[in-house]
Amino acid sequence: MSRTESAAVRAPQPRPAEVVWPILLVEDDDADAYLVSELLDEAAAPVEVTRVRTVAEAVRGSAGTACVLLDLGLPDSEGLSALKRLLEVESGAPVVVLTGLVDEYRGAQAVAAGAQDYLVKGQVDGRDLVRAVRYAIERKRADTAAQALRESELRAHERARLERGLLPRPLYDDDRLRLAARYRPGRRQSLLGGDFYDMVSTPDGTVHVLLGDVCGHGPDEAALGVSLRIAWRTLVLAGVDEADRLGYLQRVLVSEREHDEIFATVCALSIAPDRASARMRLAGHPPPALLHPSLAALPGGVVGPALGILDEDLTEEVLVELGPGWALLLATDGLLEGRDGPGGEPLGWEGVLPEIARLWPETGPEALLDDLIDRVEARNGGPLTDDVALILLLWGAD
Repeated sequence: MSRTESAAVRAPQPRPAEVVWPILLVEDDDADAYLVSELLDEAAAPVEVTRVRTVAEAVRGSAGTACVLLDLGLPDSEGLSALKRLLEVESGAPVVVLTGLVDEYRGAQAVAAGAQDYLVKGQVDGRDLVRAVRYAIERKRADTAAQALRESELRAHERARLERGLLPRPLYDDDRLRLAARYRPGRRQSLLGGDFYDMVSTPDGTVHVLLGDVCGHGPDEAALGVSLRIAWRTLVLAGVDEADRLGYLQRVLVSEREHDEIFATVCALSIAPDRASARMRLAGHPPPALLHPSLAALPGGVVGPALGILDEDLTEEVLVELGPGWALLLATDGLLEGRDGPGGEPLGWEGVLPEIARLWPETGPEALLDDLIDRVEARNGGPLTDDVALILLLWGAD
């Protein structure tokens, strides 16, 4: 066998029912490579071994490998450099180091550096070798599962922090005004996007409601949504006039956004103390829909430009008569942009209201929001592309 060529050393084929482990043997010495082959043959190991002679070849050929058997004395490495290079390979396989008796201390160093185990050449039999490979594979799987669990927990904590910022506990003291809210990330992703809402009452009895959407999806958009939501609550509690609030929000957005192309849409309502009417401002955002006493979207002809598009706030205030008993649904455009089948037209309120009519009023407020999103997703042919945030407000309506 030439010392300049890579050769495949294959153990006897296992029974069809057995799982075959693809093993990469990194060994430049023909005699040692032959010894490994004989040991695996002796143990009838369910493996398929591919042999390479250098670290460079090992890095290129490690994809899909269940375990790497690595000799540290290679021509293109020194010390533990071969091990370090293999451990740096993304989604790399576990490594079992092969070392001579005089270099046994290097095996211990290799384990400390990240190898799963080490074996001393000439002091192991086939069963020892197979056991070391099996344990290395199982420990690697356990480590990978533990890491995935840790990452999942971190994502859950991150989502919880973002959720507290984007979707806070409403701050109002009217027990007769009922609230139900839902948030569902686009494409069912685990992290929140830029949709946000808030609800705050002031000493005069007015209830102020905000629903907004920062364009895009990800942690930067979510952080910007948190900033806008907190700024709005601060403006309300500080007694800033309604006509000036969106202008201040625009200034916050412009100062905090990463790129000039980032904008946010906003629906702001101020529900009168007697709850019979509301003042509404729309900045690039779809209007709410009344579910009771009639089922219809509020007029959308008063929608001003989204925040961050122009240098000034051009939203117009509109008075909305609600009546003595009403139910009002606010939605971000993630719901309304659901399509009527793959490649179909956006549903808009025209397509969503009939779905609400099939659910309301028999379905309770909480279930209504979940069922509505599910129905729109079914119409869409799968999860919605954009995030969906919904607020359902009820006053004297069942």
